[in-house]
Amino acid sequence: MKMLSIALASALTLLAQPAAAQMSAMDPAAHAVEASAPVEAVGVVRAIDAKAAKITLAHEAIPALKWPPMTMAFKVADPTLLKGLSVGTKVRFKLRGQTIVGLTAL
Repeated sequence: MKMLSIALASALTLLAQPAAAQMSAMDPAAHAVEASAPVEAVGVVRAIDAKAAKITLAHEAIPALKWPPMTMAFKVADPTLLKGLSVGTKVRFKLRGQTIVGLTAL
């Protein structure tokens, strides 16, 4: 019985590890430091806050960062990147960390 309990505890520990790894893979902050070179992605503008120099994008998966598709707000390095954009516009963007350093309407 004791051996069965140990085996069951070991199996549960092994099963829980992939879930924990998946959750950390979805944590944008966990990958912000990893992105030293700009990473390109595509998304759709959901909101623009010009005063705060932020844009909210519903972006596609970003394999280089191991991010699934999601909606999130990003700071822009240069507020002029937001000019001419509107909600619903599809864009290609370049990320350095969690800051957008390039943004082009498609």
